[in-house]
Amino acid sequence: MKLSTKSRYGLRAMVDLAVHADEGPVSLRSVAERQHLSEGYLEQIIAKMKKAGFVTSSRGAIGGYTISRPLKDISAGDIIRTLEGNLKLVDCPGLNEEGPEDETCSGSELCVTKYVWEKANAAIDSAFDSITLEELAEESKKALENKQSKETE
Repeated sequence: MKLSTKSRYGLRAMVDLAVHADEGPVSLRSVAERQHLSEGYLEQIIAKMKKAGFVTSSRGAIGGYTISRPLKDISAGDIIRTLEGNLKLVDCPGLNEEGPEDETCSGSELCVTKYVWEKANAAIDSAFDSITLEELAEESKKALENKQSKETE
């Protein structure tokens, strides 16, 4: 599985919003400048975050975006799934939860490799869901402090 720039940049943008939350609404221009990202691309990403209820926007001279939920209640998995869809390594017909197994997979009823995909998919979900935006914001703040202290030495 390889994640697209959409989820990588989206995660960076959400961390940036979290780090700068105490400054009030954060403009996409400032996020784009700090993260070295395209403002136009960020607009597409943040629109999905807004639709999913993770951010709210305010208009005006001091407008921008704010995170709309507690940081501890938003996981990296939530953000990535919003931007990418599911995080599954493979869409194994033998693991189809929506109904009967896909008939395009011959022998899926005897296939034991579906358990590999099931465990791998569960591990990926668990890994991404165990990391909160709150943790990422704290790590980002530490990294910024370390950088600033090295620059002043």
